[in-house]
Amino acid sequence: MHFTSPEWFLLIPAVLLVGWFWKRLRLFSPLRLVLVLLAAFTLADPRVTLRDDSLDLWVLLDRSESTEDLVDLGLPEWERLLEKSKPSRRDRLLLLDYAAEIVEHGKDGATFTGSRKLTRTELALSHVAALAEEDRPSRVLLFTDGFSTEPLEKAADRLEAQGIPLDFRLIRDETLDDFRIARIDLPERVQTGEPYLLAVTVRGSIDGKVPLIVRRGGQLLVETEVELVNGVGRAEFTDRIPVGGSFEYEAEVVPETDAHPGNNRASRWIEITGGPRVLVVTNYTDDPLVEVLKTQDFTVDVETDSLKLQPGRISGARAVIFNNVPAHEVPQDFLAALDFFVREQAGGFLMIGGKHSFGSGGYFQSSIDPLLPISMELKTEHRKLAVALAIVLDRSGSMSVGVAGGKTKMDLANNGAANAIDLLGPMDRVCVFAVDSSPHTIIPLTQIRNDKNKLMGRARKVQSQGGGIFVYEGLKAAWDELKKANVGTRHVILFSDAADSEEPGDYKRLLAEMKKEGATVSVIALGTKADPDAKLLEDIAKRGDGRIFFSDRAVDIPKIFAQETVTIARSAFVEEAVGAQPSGRWAEVSPKPIDWLPQAGGYNLSYLREGDSQALVTTDEYVAPLVAHARRGLGRTAAVTFPLGGDFSEPARAWDGYGDFVQTLTRWLMGLELPPGIGLRHRLDGTRLTLDLLYDPEMWSDKLAATPPGIRLLESGSGNTAYEIPWRRIEPGHFSVSRDLDEGSIIRGAVRIGPNAIPFGPLTVGSSVEWAFEPERLTELRAVATQTGGRELLDLGEAWLRPPNEHEIGLRLWLAIALLALVIAEALLTRTGWKMPLPGLPSFERRPKVKRQKVVPEPTVEPEPEPETPEPPPEKQATERRSRYQRAKDRR
Repeated sequence: MHFTSPEWFLLIPAVLLVGWFWKRLRLFSPLRLVLVLLAAFTLADPRVTLRDDSLDLWVLLDRSESTEDLVDLGLPEWERLLEKSKPSRRDRLLLLDYAAEIVEHGKDGATFTGSRKLTRTELALSHVAALAEEDRPSRVLLFTDGFSTEPLEKAADRLEAQGIPLDFRLIRDETLDDFRIARIDLPERVQTGEPYLLAVTVRGSIDGKVPLIVRRGGQLLVETEVELVNGVGRAEFTDRIPVGGSFEYEAEVVPETDAHPGNNRASRWIEITGGPRVLVVTNYTDDPLVEVLKTQDFTVDVETDSLKLQPGRISGARAVIFNNVPAHEVPQDFLAALDFFVREQAGGFLMIGGKHSFGSGGYFQSSIDPLLPISMELKTEHRKLAVALAIVLDRSGSMSVGVAGGKTKMDLANNGAANAIDLLGPMDRVCVFAVDSSPHTIIPLTQIRNDKNKLMGRARKVQSQGGGIFVYEGLKAAWDELKKANVGTRHVILFSDAADSEEPGDYKRLLAEMKKEGATVSVIALGTKADPDAKLLEDIAKRGDGRIFFSDRAVDIPKIFAQETVTIARSAFVEEAVGAQPSGRWAEVSPKPIDWLPQAGGYNLSYLREGDSQALVTTDEYVAPLVAHARRGLGRTAAVTFPLGGDFSEPARAWDGYGDFVQTLTRWLMGLELPPGIGLRHRLDGTRLTLDLLYDPEMWSDKLAATPPGIRLLESGSGNTAYEIPWRRIEPGHFSVSRDLDEGSIIRGAVRIGPNAIPFGPLTVGSSVEWAFEPERLTELRAVATQTGGRELLDLGEAWLRPPNEHEIGLRLWLAIALLALVIAEALLTRTGWKMPLPGLPSFERRPKVKRQKVVPEPTVEPEPEPETPEPPPEKQATERRSRYQRAKDRR
């Protein structure tokens, strides 16, 4: 027993008080003596230390892909040995399966059904620490190959704090023919044109030469061989990139035989910076816009082949400009990345007019449609030409496959056809065919009139019937119907599976005939350009003077139908020159007034969105915006609906204020400069991303206290939905946050600081993290075992070793209850008058009171006078007084 409260010193004065006030407090009562001592013990908070002899043994079973079936093979024997060596019935054996997730070990031989793509050992250890009971000792036994895909330091600290040792048993399938990319080393960030070193480390089980391929942005960079010595080889290259952005390097080994092909490939990103940069995507080889920006000292990154665009190209840019580029020539992932770039990373976006821009370029309902300050859908009352539209739908067996939301691919294609019909006007005509081995008429050529809802309902009833799609038969049926329409625009939308488009027949002759008669054909291909029939569908769209759309996400099909329909039916580029009238809102962009051009050579007819601003409008009947601008999130967007290059741009290029207008609008789009004294650092460790926000406390503490920094992340596969995670304050001048990513995911983000943003990314977790087999991970596991008091366990009979586990029980509560009971008992005994003398001591009880009787005095007789005696001396008088005092005291 020991005392934890400083009141233990009261024991000494308590004993002294017992002696000093023995009689005054009547402590001759044994009960009161016990009360005093009990009160002193209660204040001292005594505690008793107990040792628990039971144990919870948590067994974690690594079920990731790299362990394959090794756990299933060894588990029955392991369980038998652990049960046999269990010392007591009070001990418990608890089994958990884990890989990318954690589940309780299946009963009755059930196998692990979770994701096996990662080895999240840190998550599993933290899970055990959370479940472990405080009043029972616990121990962890880990069966693993030792290669976690995430660091273990957090779980190690938690296990150590809770006194839970970690033991581990390595289960590995030693192979003699495994080769892997161990690491790609390159700087995170370099300047444009700056040379840098790229190094690839290859590991293998045997020495020799291994073929190595290195790609950049999907294009072959180098193909060579790496020589392995003592199981390790390294290849080094130099590279330089003259333009800004983020670029992905991918390394791959291709040995003749390999036990684990899953670890043969790895990838890393590098950011190329060069000061504030503007990315211009243009259809013009000699774009006058680019020349003006360069003369104004802008760093301009020009891309004339929009099909090569990747989301990483945005990295480091402050603004993106589209100059008359059609939507079908811009990769969908790049378009989707622009929304996050503007709203969260404080970027700018500008679209410039032309026949391939805005609605005419197919941007209606695209990913960037909500960013623009103008609406692209032509109002019905402004349409002047009728359209005849033929829709050919693939209803082959592949269309019956289910997708998200409980729908099939056929359901989404039907919705796309219905959306197309909904966007047509009463004067337009439509026909719909469903095709497998032959065409089936769903809707013959019909004028819309007031029957739109009826026609949409019929289009939604197409069902998949099996087989493939005979492309030629579908196109021929559509053209036979469109021949009957006497309208200005005749167009076919062919929807087909890029992996199952059969029997093209003499499609070239048919398309030549349609083109001669003024009809066009566009293709919506479900799949990618790598699918077997992708080339055929691309050729059909090219020969039909139409557009080709590839999408491997079936949920995008209705949106693509809408974009294509608006392009051919509800968009207009006005080719006549039109006057320009300022609205007075240019001051929101710049306080410096501008002398506007008197007229534009042509423009894309559109309408201002509610809440946005227009600085210049047309003087025709539409009063349509020529220059409009808006804010979206932290970023800014603008629309210039008249051409600044190419056809119909002569009035703009002759305008004296052309250069001033372009540079002023571009600087506004680039937004605010980030103040000094703050920066962001990021690192990727396995699957864990760690971000550190570092700042000067003297400059930023008050600002961040008033407006705390926020962080938004966008992860591939998240449906283009950004999410926010909280910061953790480490110390003054330092915030930090960690996030576990999915294997193969690409992540971009931005740190929001008031009106500013610090963008970062893209970053990627390689697709072979589970197969990396980094030796550092095994070293870390051994260190964690040592830190927590565990060991590498070779003999399972020693698994039940009890860790030091002692816990204290406080006695204060029980003593307080006893003290209260004794106080009540003493009070009752005092009232009843019962006294108990201490053994061996005389009783000090008072004599019982006797009632005095009244005495009648007898008659007094006068005594005879006695002779006077002399007064005694003073010493004798003092003695007599002390005697009287003693007698009075004795009587009391």
